Amino acid sequence: MKHLCTLCCAALLALSAAAQPGYRPTPENLASRQQFTDARFGIFLHWGLYAMLAQGEWAMTNLDLNYREYEKLAGGFYPAKFDAQAWVTAIREGGARYICFTTRHHDGFSMFHTAQSPYNIVDATPFARDVLKELCDECHRQGIRIHFYYSLIDWWREDAPRGRTGLGTGRPEGTEDADSYFAFMKAQLTELLTNYGEVGAIWFDGVWDQDRNPDFDWRLDELYALIHRLQPACLIINNHHLDPFEGEDAQVFERDLPGENTAGYSEQGISQLPLETCQTMNGMWGYKITDQNYKSSDELIRYLAGAAGRGANLLLNIGPQPDGELPAAALERLEEMGSWLRTNGQTIYGTQAGPVEPRSWGVTTRKGEKVYVHILDWPDTELFLPLPASQLRVTGAVRFADGTKVRYHQDNTGITLRLPERPETPDCIIELTTAR
Repeated sequence: MKHLCTLCCAALLALSAAAQPGYRPTPENLASRQQFTDARFGIFLHWGLYAMLAQGEWAMTNLDLNYREYEKLAGGFYPAKFDAQAWVTAIREGGARYICFTTRHHDGFSMFHTAQSPYNIVDATPFARDVLKELCDECHRQGIRIHFYYSLIDWWREDAPRGRTGLGTGRPEGTEDADSYFAFMKAQLTELLTNYGEVGAIWFDGVWDQDRNPDFDWRLDELYALIHRLQPACLIINNHHLDPFEGEDAQVFERDLPGENTAGYSEQGISQLPLETCQTMNGMWGYKITDQNYKSSDELIRYLAGAAGRGANLLLNIGPQPDGELPAAALERLEEMGSWLRTNGQTIYGTQAGPVEPRSWGVTTRKGEKVYVHILDWPDTELFLPLPASQLRVTGAVRFADGTKVRYHQDNTGITLRLPERPETPDCIIELTTAR
């Protein structure tokens, strides 16, 4: 999940990859989009053979590991502590409303039972259990939506098209076969959408691998049409870092909030589709034994509120350990975020971006006649907070935490809040009641 697209190649690629001309979402799809938007918080799970190396999900290409040597990891993969119920319970109690699981990452190993290749967790490992099936069953039981991450690139398969990554894995020259590879992907997607119940979204990654070959055809029209035919309500999300292609149902931003580009992946515009930002808890997506640089729960809460204030979901990543457990530090963050959301979730779930655009001090969210002012960076020297929202007519203002009245002044330029004492909280929320 890392690259740097040039603007020229990106523009050409966007033109060549446009999918499903004339796509019109079904009523089921539109309802799914709304459910997705209302959720606001999901958990990403990057888990595969790479966890055994504990160097992150890109270890195969970063270390130029031979594909025949890498596949031997499967013979020792036995995550004895994997417990789908424990995972889903911790994630649900952490306040997340959906899970996105890596069914097949760039290393080519399928984390589900597929008939398309023996290189999968059931047939190639002594564990011999379909962790995806167990996870889906538990998600359905606990009322958590399940999304499937699916890589478009493959560093292991000999027939996979070669992009700019995975070139050092030792696959023989002249074995690429695009027809074979796309038939394989369509067959796997069919399995995923017929064998695992209702799927909330297919989350693609890897278009950017061909950014040096702008004429490459990812055949997204075929893939998207297949998905929408098999499960009309299933959303299509594609982490290509470009403006949305036709046929997609949500837009994703990697490691940045919409409108920001600190990581260098988000030069695209912001569409009218549902929005999602994916971010890591520490520095990596897959498990890395040396990366204990976890963001604090306060920082993660601010990021969640910042996403909601921009009309976006937060898809927050955890890299499970090779033994099948979620890292203790990640579980601690989940517990703390869940505690905060049990008190403050009303200001996040089911909201839309508020009437005041993001400011240096924070954001606003809105639900019905309520506007929530999320003060994330408390101004040390200022006691008054101006809100340039002249279209609002405020009839009351209170601190959301305890109902304490907040003084305010309203004129034709907007509202000015008289800030209460500085609280010990990552997000001081002022609730405004407005008249429609």
